[in-house]
Amino acid sequence: MATNVPKTQWQYLEKRSSSWRKQLHFKGRRLRPFTVWSTMQVEKMTPEEAAYNWDLSLDEVAEAIAYCETNQDLLQQDAEAERRYLEARGINLEPKIAHR
Repeated sequence: MATNVPKTQWQYLEKRSSSWRKQLHFKGRRLRPFTVWSTMQVEKMTPEEAAYNWDLSLDEVAEAIAYCETNQDLLQQDAEAERRYLEARGINLEPKIAHR
């Protein structure tokens, strides 16, 4: 679904000045394209299922996919910044091993 032409203007996405994240959000919503895209991968959702799940149009879902596929470095930077933030506050992100 991603195009070969780099997209600098997004129709359904915007920068949030109040957010520390560099990635965009859906306009007028507290929803990031990464949330949609990553959940689609994990849950093996179709674009139609994602659109229904988040009350988005198919065009919005397609734009979220294109945005995430063309901005992998930015998404990785945000993930690393969040990890550092949580670890600095003593939150352990490694899974606990259950003992039997």
